[in-house]
Amino acid sequence: MHRKGQSATAYLFLAPFLITIVVFFFYAFARAVYYSFTDYNLFNTPHLIGFKPYFDVLGDSLFRRALANTLVFAITVTILQTVGSLLMAVALNNKIKGQAFFRSAWYMPSITSSVVITLIFLWLFQRRGVANYLITQWQAYQPLILTFLGVLIAAQVVQVMFERARRLPAGWFDPALAAASALVALAVTAGLAVLGVLHPRAVQPFDFQYFSDTWVHIGNVRLLSMPLLVVIVMNTFTTIPTLMLFFLAGLQNIPGTLYEAADIDGATPVQKLLGVTVPMLRPVTFYVLTVSLIGTMQMFDQVAVIGSAAPQETLITMAYYVYTNTFKSGAAPVNMASAAAILLALIILLMVYLQRRFFVAPEAV
Repeated sequence: MHRKGQSATAYLFLAPFLITIVVFFFYAFARAVYYSFTDYNLFNTPHLIGFKPYFDVLGDSLFRRALANTLVFAITVTILQTVGSLLMAVALNNKIKGQAFFRSAWYMPSITSSVVITLIFLWLFQRRGVANYLITQWQAYQPLILTFLGVLIAAQVVQVMFERARRLPAGWFDPALAAASALVALAVTAGLAVLGVLHPRAVQPFDFQYFSDTWVHIGNVRLLSMPLLVVIVMNTFTTIPTLMLFFLAGLQNIPGTLYEAADIDGATPVQKLLGVTVPMLRPVTFYVLTVSLIGTMQMFDQVAVIGSAAPQETLITMAYYVYTNTFKSGAAPVNMASAAAILLALIILLMVYLQRRFFVAPEAV
């Protein structure tokens, strides 16, 4: 039973949150809908002009590029970070030495500022950055690296075959045998290098401009730009740890008896992952996909930080399109920015509805 005045006290404590929601969500959303049907440009009195801002937005080539970039980014990143976070959660859910350390270390990118991460990636992918340097070193030391890998594989095959000939169990990835194979490969490679048989090659420094107007094409359609690919790698790297936590929580609720039954049936680790783990995590997967889609469709900060370091068309997203039209110098087309924001909201709602309608387990609804 509620005591007298208990509800009033509850509303009093909730007031700051409720006021914030009303002012910065419902009121702001209503104003955006209103401006999307007017000729408002920040300095004039808005007049209703119907759907013209929507037609102007859809006829703007920069908006269509922003829409294409956003969809490519959202779909690619959502797939990569969902699969990556699931595999990482499964790996870190095993009882291994230093489990707490590995979980903490892997989570570090999530608590780092996205601005700082973006600046680090800008430095890595500069023309004289770490990425080009590593590729240059790979080209120079390719004979030694390939020799090492070849001897390593050959030594591992010989050891495994020898152990199995002695009727001893030996896997292809046995860590003890792999360590011995690595030592043999290292000794052989170093010996050949000392004798002068192998040596680094003289190559020109790899010189690739990652933040240039370079595209991956399908036919005559520009699908994915190189700067956006860098942002995809960066965003996937920083978001996997957060999503991994949801999968880790879900893994704690899977009964151990299911894995025991799978072991009795002789299931391999891959079969247990696909036959037990993935089906049991469907409600968590739905939540992760929903959060990922909404977050990636609204991606803004990395594009804003990179700014003029890359051509605008290669990186612009719908959220950045709304921002640039709202704060454009002079008379800003706020009506077009509002129309683009409403279209973005409708696309997100449609994607979540389709996912809920066709791809979600009944227990997750």
